[in-house]
Amino acid sequence: MKPPYDITPKILSLIASISEKLGEVNANYLSRHTPQLRKQNRIKTIHASLQIEGNTLTEAQITALIENKRVLGPKKDVLEVMNAIQVYETIATYNYADPKSFLKAHQALMAGLIERPGSYRKQGVGIVKGSKVAHLAPPSDRVSQLMKSLFSYLKKDEDLTLLKSCVFHYEMEFIHPFLDGNGRMGRLWQTLILMQEYPVFEFIPFETLISETQEAYYNALSVSDKAGKSTPFIEYMLGVIDRSLERLLQYNNRILSDTDRLDYFLSLGMKSFTRKMYMNVFRDISSATASRDLKKGLELGLFAREGALNKTIYTVGVVSFIV
Repeated sequence: MKPPYDITPKILSLIASISEKLGEVNANYLSRHTPQLRKQNRIKTIHASLQIEGNTLTEAQITALIENKRVLGPKKDVLEVMNAIQVYETIATYNYADPKSFLKAHQALMAGLIERPGSYRKQGVGIVKGSKVAHLAPPSDRVSQLMKSLFSYLKKDEDLTLLKSCVFHYEMEFIHPFLDGNGRMGRLWQTLILMQEYPVFEFIPFETLISETQEAYYNALSVSDKAGKSTPFIEYMLGVIDRSLERLLQYNNRILSDTDRLDYFLSLGMKSFTRKMYMNVFRDISSATASRDLKKGLELGLFAREGALNKTIYTVGVVSFIV
């Protein structure tokens, strides 16, 4: 059975906005990240997703763990991060539509943290806030069938990928299939679902925005529970995705050095280019900054130059001649 939700004007508006931004991301080559930027965004993703669950390690400590350095901190927090590093570094190996792959990811994410990681719960669970039960999950004997139905929706339904990712995230949280790790699994799997159509989402840390708006995140889950459909949560998550893409497009070049920009630009694989093409990728820099960057690239021997003024062409690897 298809999970219930409504298509609202807000949802339609957000889908249009996201689609436009994704087109701009591709047009500006921002779908391809340098190894350094990928690492930074992965750190942000892990930090934000675990911070929501109460993990106390900082981005600097997570960076140290990725670099195989010793970190002082609560044993549980360190293990959570180590597990998350492993899962996110291999995220592309998981099959978003396969329940077995889903359980395998949970096993890796929660190894050493709970009993029987990678297995659906065998007891009832509820989410308590203060003295009240905020959410009572379905009985444990229904979990397997509910998850099977949810994965069938993922695999067979013709909904837009953007919608599917949000619907799955909400429905999985509602089912609460595990004793622990449901929140981080919901965010991980939404990323994986989005990656199938939009690879750029592997390196967009939208978890950061969720962490920054935790109250709204939990409120969207709660309101959806009361409504009996995921519409409010879809609106919330599409808003998060939209703002995350906006942050990417507002790529603030002032925090990058000239060599950072050159490294990123060359990673795009262009064999020849003009200053205008360079500035189309880095829209926030001035023409003078672009010229200084290109001069630095010439000094470093990263590319060659032919022509003068507005007819200058820069070439990588081989010399290009202007006729």
